[in-house]
Amino acid sequence: MSAPVHIVLLYQSLLGIYGDQGNARVLQRRLEWRDIPSRLTVVEPGDPVPDDAQVYLLGGGEDNAQVSAVRALQADGGLHRAVDRGAAVLAVCAGYQIAGRTFTIGDDDTVIDGLGLLDVTTTRAPERAVGEILTKWIGHDGDEAWLTGFENHGGHTRLAPGVTPLARVEIGVGNCGDGTEGAISGKVIGTYPHGPVLARNPALADHVLSLGLDQELAPLERPEIDQLRSERIAAVRASR
Repeated sequence: MSAPVHIVLLYQSLLGIYGDQGNARVLQRRLEWRDIPSRLTVVEPGDPVPDDAQVYLLGGGEDNAQVSAVRALQADGGLHRAVDRGAAVLAVCAGYQIAGRTFTIGDDDTVIDGLGLLDVTTTRAPERAVGEILTKWIGHDGDEAWLTGFENHGGHTRLAPGVTPLARVEIGVGNCGDGTEGAISGKVIGTYPHGPVLARNPALADHVLSLGLDQELAPLERPEIDQLRSERIAAVRASR
């Protein structure tokens, strides 16, 4: 039997307030359905971040938690070593912001250095983005190209020239109201939607796994999930 696929869930005490830990459960279940073994490591601040995993997950949190998380990850260095080795990273909401070059916090817009895994910067938005979001995944065709989720963020994230967004916005705010959502650099993906986002978007879940494994996964036939996706996309459009 091949070694289990190693998934690392980072800092749930800081970046776990929006249910994004569910992304880890989705990845494990989709591997299980394919008879591929997996193991999950939950890492909290003060624990060493293993640098031998295939997939790393960051979730959402508040300002002070973001600062604590980014400083702990910078000091540890394990996530950077893993990315250099070829691991995949899915960073959601606050995780997306700290994966960038800088982000701001507080009423005085204090600038905090991020991890630099994505060439993006985040500043305070004039209004908080809250609500359902529907986007078209760039570079993918067919029904699975639509991504849905729930955005809840007070930042505007701007991509540096040449950075590829994850998707184009049909409904919602996304990065900064410029029609883009998320960012991609190599095997690092940043995105705002919760849901958890991988439960709502199984093709994105399989894409994250494929990046971490360096191989395409065979499609899964799950009609019940396809039906739920269709209903969700229709509900988002109907609410417009």
